[in-house]
Parts: sequence; structure tokens; C-alpha cells
Amino acid sequence: MVICGDDALAHRLAVELDAVCGEVVTVVLPSASDERGAEIAALHDDPHSPVELHLSVRPDERALRAAGVERAAALALTYRDDQVNMTAALLARTINPSVRLVVRMFNRERGRHLERLLDRAAGLCEDSGQDTSTTVLSDADTAVPELVAAAAVGHGHTLQVEGKVFRGVVRPAGSPSNGTDLATLAVLSGAHQDDPASQDSAETPGEEGTQLLPDSRTAHHRQFTHGRLMLEEVTHHACEATARARRLHPRRWLRARLAHLPWKVFVSHQLAAVYGALTAVVLALATATALFADEHPWWKNFYLPLLDIFTMGDPATEESVARRVLQLLAGFVGLAVLPLVVAATMNATEAFRTASASHPPDDGVHGHIVLVGLGMVGTRVLDRLRATDHQVVAIERDPRARGVALARQLGTPLILDDATAPGVLELARVRQSGSLLVLTRDDGQNLDIVMAVRETNPAVRVVTRLYDDAFAATVQRTLRASYPDALTRSRSVSALAAPSFAAAMMGRHVLGVMPVERGSLLFTCVDVAGHPELEGRSVHEAFRENAWRVLAVGTAAGPLPAAQAVDGLTGPHSGRTGFDWRPAQGRILRAGDRVVLATTRRGLDILMTGVQPHSADRRQ
Repeated sequence: MVICGDDALAHRLAVELDAVCGEVVTVVLPSASDERGAEIAALHDDPHSPVELHLSVRPDERALRAAGVERAAALALTYRDDQVNMTAALLARTINPSVRLVVRMFNRERGRHLERLLDRAAGLCEDSGQDTSTTVLSDADTAVPELVAAAAVGHGHTLQVEGKVFRGVVRPAGSPSNGTDLATLAVLSGAHQDDPASQDSAETPGEEGTQLLPDSRTAHHRQFTHGRLMLEEVTHHACEATARARRLHPRRWLRARLAHLPWKVFVSHQLAAVYGALTAVVLALATATALFADEHPWWKNFYLPLLDIFTMGDPATEESVARRVLQLLAGFVGLAVLPLVVAATMNATEAFRTASASHPPDDGVHGHIVLVGLGMVGTRVLDRLRATDHQVVAIERDPRARGVALARQLGTPLILDDATAPGVLELARVRQSGSLLVLTRDDGQNLDIVMAVRETNPAVRVVTRLYDDAFAATVQRTLRASYPDALTRSRSVSALAAPSFAAAMMGRHVLGVMPVERGSLLFTCVDVAGHPELEGRSVHEAFRENAWRVLAVGTAAGPLPAAQAVDGLTGPHSGRTGFDWRPAQGRILRAGDRVVLATTRRGLDILMTGVQPHSADRRQ
């Protein structure tokens, strides 16, 4: 396995492939001297780790060949620059047409085109007998469902397969199952059972620890003392309701946008003084015209001085002396006043443009979600929150950030300022908010904002994005110890995204990833044929505790279903899925069947290879 990258995702992916999957990994790094490079270099220096290291400023052809792409089974390109990843992917497909490519890209449309292009190139070598594929992933899209679910409790982590929509829902201890529940995915740890939203403590072994994919007896006996994560089917009516909520009527959007524009800048003291002086001059000249040159209807006494001031009238060479003198006076007044009028108007227009970029929420807003940071992840989070009809107030200090245009398009209250500056959070009405999402790229700034808000509003639900997963866990434990009654969740985007990237590199057909406390479950689609753990066994017999569970059974006809991102809940779906999502436990799985599985990362590797990863216990 070859990884080309220089950030937390590359480091986490290397750990995932080495520790969990037991793969031999080579990492291409621009430098081993920066923070992330040093962490990856430390993996290389570990005598128990097979991680190899290759230094190259950019992933050009020479670097890819030196890293062994010609012999590699898979290559992951995780740079933050879409252009760099795309160029390297094209080079890699030329060097090794059969290599499995996993490409990180933010631009979805470009990613789809690249995926089709590279898969066509791989199709030229289908006779090689290898599994060639291209998977384009976005770490932002992978992490967004968890961040949104943490901020907006009750919307769960979503999964979509062939038009059907499912979500993970936490059932508190002692609560009965819902009729729409399909399976028990996990029994949660004993901590914070009174609050399902806070089920995110570190996984610990033993009776009180989190158990992924427990057997029926464990799930039944512990449901009275521990919360459970259930897979729930979202009904057609719920999808329709959310789809209606997503559509914002143009008239409603225009009315909301006009209401937030800063019209008061046009009644500023400067503008009022200049236009007041102009009005006084026009009145004086109109009075003089009426007294000394009144040869016209009364309305012309105002009209002619205005034309003279703006030098738009004809010369009064054939009119009375008084009219000619007044015209000259009006011309001199215009020379003096017009520059002031133009300057004041331009200043007001610039002030209006600047002020209209920021439109704070109304005084009556409460129970909303304050979103700090509109970068790659923040943009996706804003889109998802508004898609599920949540009220959001956004804060972003960079007017050129990715999500600023989206916030304006959606009519979301937006404050263009530094969230750490005095008064900015108050302007966003954080005291009256229900949740705070802090998603800037600066871990220190994120922590500063969280601590400031905790002092201001100890009861607000806080979700913060931190790059380092160990740091995220430490921050979470510390804040919970300091504010035991408050809800605090810290998440590392790289830790949320790494399982999807690792599964794609190993050729697993992963439909989605669902974080469970600090672990995760993978949802994958597998053809039964060739898998002795499945073929010839009943649904009940195919279950393996803490490893995998059969969720649905269908016919192995046509291509495997594609992984689909779900923005909240999708709209009405047409057609019927080919899977039976409530299969009888005695149903025998045969070679012509296809199943949807919920698996742990280790369980999926065992199922697909039949071999227990040698180093999983060391770094899990």
C-alpha cells in the first residue's frame, strides 16, 4: 500500500492500514521535519512497524516509481490540493494500470469525471485478473454526518442503499425498541447513559465498555442498563417532509435577504449632511429664480437650478440677465458640491456592501446552531444543517472562504469576523443558542472558542473539530470533567475519514461508515459466493459477534450498489430495492445471494481475507 500525503489523514491512514489491517505501507512525504511528517517518520522508526518512508517534494513520476507504485496493490493520494491529487492519479494509472486508486478530492463533480476516466484506463487491463478500481472520496463528506449528528441530536448517522434510507438512533437504557428498528449495532458504554447525545467516551474492555455488534443475549440483558445504537429505517413520509423543508421558496428567500440588508447606512450623518446641503442650495436657487426670473411654471423654478448644478441645461444666452447670473451661480455651486455628493455616495455604497456581507441574526433568534468556520468541512456541515431545516448562524473571518457564498445563497445569518474577538460570539447570540460547532483549521483557536463559550453558556452543546485524535480525546475528557452537566464532543476529521479510505484501498465495497463512540462500523455489500463464512449458512449462523452481522439479503445480479452520500434525509425515492431488510434468521445464504453487512474494521478484514490481522491488537 502506498500513501502520498502530508497531513493528519495520511498519518491516520498509515496507522489504520498497518495496525488494523496488517498491511505493508510506504508513505511519500514532502518533508519529515514538520509536525505531521515527524509523526509519520516516527511510525517508520518504530522497529515493530513495517511502514516505509520516501521523501519527495511532489508526487511526480520519479517519486511514484521510487515508492513502488509499479508493484503496489493500492495507492492513496491524500493531499489537500485537488490538482496535485488528480495529476498524481493520472501518472499512477500510466505507471501501473492495475493499481487500485483512492483519491481525496473536494470538488465532487471533478471527482466523478476523474473516477470514470481512470476506470476506463484500468479497463484496458482487465485481462490482468486484478481488482482495478478508482475511488474518489472527500474527508469532509465522510466526517460531516458525525459532526452534524453531534450538534443536532436526533438526526443520527445516515446510510442510503438503492433508494432506501437508514439512520443510527441511540435508544436510552430501558427504552423499548421502535417498530422501524432493524438491528442492534452496538451496546454503548455505561458512561452518560442519561444523555444519548453524549455517547462518545473512549472504548474500554469489559462489561462496561462499548460492544460493537453484540449477540442477541447481550443486547437483551444490557438494554436495561446501557444505551443501544439501533439501525432504523427512515420512512417514505419522513423523506418527503424533509425534502419539502429543504426547498426554500424564492419569495421567502428574497424577503429574508432584503430584511437583513443594512439600509441604515444610507441615513448616516455624512450622507445626510451632504444631501441636506444640496437640498438647501437647490431651495435657495429655486427661490431666487422665482423672485428675479419668474418667467416659467413654478415646477421649473426647481427643475432648471438642478440642471444647472449638474451642468445638464442649455446655456441661457437668450434669457434675462437674472436667469444668466443664476445659471452661473448654480454652475459654481455644482463645482463645489458635486464632489462631496459623489464621495459621500461612494462611501455609503462601500459601507453598504461591506455591512451587507455580514448580517447578524435577529434579536428573537434562539435555540439555533452557531457554526464557526466555513472552510471545506464547515461548508458541507452548513449545507447539511440547512438541508435538514436547522436554524444556523455562521461566523467566518475570511470573506473569501468556501462557505461564505453558500451562506449568502441560503440566506443564513453570517458574521464576517474573528470568533475570538470580543463581542462576536455575543453578536451570534451564543447565550441563546442550542449548539455550537467550531470547525476552523486551528486547534488552538477552536479550543479558545470552546473555553470562552463554556464560561458564557455552560449548558450549550459544544462540538469541536480537532486534527489530532489523541488531543481530541484529551480535550473532551477535560471539558467533561470541568463541566459535568454540559455536552461536549471533540472529533478528529482524519479519524472519522480514515476507515473509509483504508477500506477503499483494500478493495472493500463500503457503502458507509457510522462512528460509534470513538470507534466505527462499516457497512459493506458482499457477494456470498466464495465466502465460506457466509455461503451455506443461515443468516443466524453467519453472524459473528463483534465482527459482522447480516442486515439484508438480495440477489447477486448486476453491479454492486454505489456508496451514496445522504444530505440529511433524501427526497422521495422511486423504484424498489432488491434487498430484503428483514430476512428470516433461518434463511440459507447461497452462492447467488448478495448481502449487506455491518462490520467492524477488523471483522471486515477477517471476512475478506480469512486471516486475523497480526498487529491489530497492538494498535487498535
